[in-house]
Amino acid sequence: MTLRLLGAIQFLTVFPIHRDTGPPGRAVPFYPLVGAVLGLLGAAILLALRPAVPAAGLLVLLFWVLATGALHEDAIADCADAFRAHRTPEKIHAILKDPHIGVFGVLALLFSLLLRWQAIEHLESRLFETFAASFAISRTAPVVLAWITAPYGEGSGRVIADSLTTPAVIATIALALLAAAPLHIYALPLVTGAAALTTGARAYFTSRLGGVNGDCLGALNQVTEIYCLIVCACFF
Repeated sequence: MTLRLLGAIQFLTVFPIHRDTGPPGRAVPFYPLVGAVLGLLGAAILLALRPAVPAAGLLVLLFWVLATGALHEDAIADCADAFRAHRTPEKIHAILKDPHIGVFGVLALLFSLLLRWQAIEHLESRLFETFAASFAISRTAPVVLAWITAPYGEGSGRVIADSLTTPAVIATIALALLAAAPLHIYALPLVTGAAALTTGARAYFTSRLGGVNGDCLGALNQVTEIYCLIVCACFF
């Protein structure tokens, strides 16, 4: 169990874990936990900075980007550049592997940061519950996507998919629901929305690419996180 927790920390953050923790798919039950802790730390930072520091939400975003190594920001930028109309799966995959970023990638990053920042700034209450639930759910959606969709190409997406088991996925979903439970009835639109986004992502990526890779999983994480924060900002 300890190795799996360390594996989740190693995969989802930049915090140094100097040991072999095994395949990342075995660590997925701890993804919601690591996500929830990142969310709770962000809430603590936001409360400490408000109202003395202007645009405190941006500093919270900076903490999250640095703590995760911009893992999911990189993914959504790559997908925004790659998934253009009339491109073949081979061309899409080649662009996903290209380290350069194009104008659509820049725009995706810009809107990702702006939407989350504004959602954070509009949150007036229940910060710890909101951030914990949003980060736990958003780290669970890619796990479910990898479970229900064929992997495409080599890389982290296939490594995760090949080491996933049904009990591990069920445990991941259960822990995400547990993290969202303190929001009570307000958790329902987060969970159902994340399920809808995951289903839509499966249909889209399968039709365009024939499966999913690591960038597809990371992009879904980012979109789900944005969705959850915006919904919570409307409530709280």
